[in-house]
Amino acid sequence: MTSVLPCARVGSRRGSVALLALTTSTAMVALGALIAAPAASAAQPAVGLGTATSYSVLAGTTVTNTGPSVISGDLGVSPGSAITGFPPGLVNNGAEHAADAAALQAESDLTTAYNDAAGRTPVNTVSADLGGQTLAPGVYQASSALSLTGTVTLDAQSDPNAVFVFQAGSTLITASNSTVNLIGGAQACNVYWQVGSSATLGTGTTFVGSILALTSASVQTGATVDGRVLARNGQVSLDDNTITRPACATPTTSAATTTTTATAAAASVATTTTAPKSTTVAAKARAAKRRAAALAARRVAAAKAAAAKAATTTTTTTTPSAASGSGGSGSVIPAGHPQTGAGGASHSSDGILVAIGALGVVGAGVAMNMAIRRRRMPLAGAGPSIGELDGDE
Repeated sequence: MTSVLPCARVGSRRGSVALLALTTSTAMVALGALIAAPAASAAQPAVGLGTATSYSVLAGTTVTNTGPSVISGDLGVSPGSAITGFPPGLVNNGAEHAADAAALQAESDLTTAYNDAAGRTPVNTVSADLGGQTLAPGVYQASSALSLTGTVTLDAQSDPNAVFVFQAGSTLITASNSTVNLIGGAQACNVYWQVGSSATLGTGTTFVGSILALTSASVQTGATVDGRVLARNGQVSLDDNTITRPACATPTTSAATTTTTATAAAASVATTTTAPKSTTVAAKARAAKRRAAALAARRVAAAKAAAAKAATTTTTTTTPSAASGSGGSGSVIPAGHPQTGAGGASHSSDGILVAIGALGVVGAGVAMNMAIRRRRMPLAGAGPSIGELDGDE
């Protein structure tokens, strides 16, 4: 016994050490996962643009255009007042605001939005060139210049409200024919580019999102923007571009369909609950009829059985008496015991008793009938009662 206990203690200690090591390693793995998770995955609200939301192009000093650019949304400048190149440029679904109160307020709201985007945390530091990357929703920061060569893909991961915020310490420059690609339900209205100095979109660039530049923005030949080009302090220059103010798609809920479905479901429930009730009532009625019919059949059968028994008893008692009186051959069972013929008088006495009982029943029935007649005749007023007739006799 004393030699077993040390072994048990050693085993227990070894088990404790193993458990401690396993727990420690698990905690380290979990901690490593938390550290490795990108901070930019934190959900972000949209950047509020205020009255600048209605603008596709907004500048601080001037707006210039070359070629048939098409601007869908408002076009404004403040505190500067110069807007050139419209026409041939065209403004659709908006108006021009040159140094008016609306443009002044829009520039003020742009400053607020710029500061909001610049202060978003937590951030995920990215390389200077975004080309070839697929990014989840969140905040991405480049400490100095930010560039795009090729394609960057923004994946909303099936969340239409997913927000992407890019913070460029200085410039934002895209190479020619670069593309910002949206997948997973991402929307252009939820993509923001905060630029610490100036933004330049190369020729043929397909760009998505709202540019919030501190100084100026240049959109080169043939570039398209599904978003906004907003500059706080400098100019915006355009060259045969298409810039479309984005609008977030509102999730649609078909109230009519929901109501119809609910109504149909309610009707189905009503039908389901009503039909069994009527079926149950009919079934109960049929069962009651069957029970009544069965009871009546049993009573009829009982009456027939009683009548048959009475007939059998009368025949049995009468036939042997006649046979004994005639002295017939052995083919007729004599009265009394069926094998020996002893005690023949017993069946004769039974027959007499049955006859007497039958006469008694008949007499009782007659007496009852007469009593009923005596009671009813005075009420009917049709002549003297039975008692009166008996008195006359």
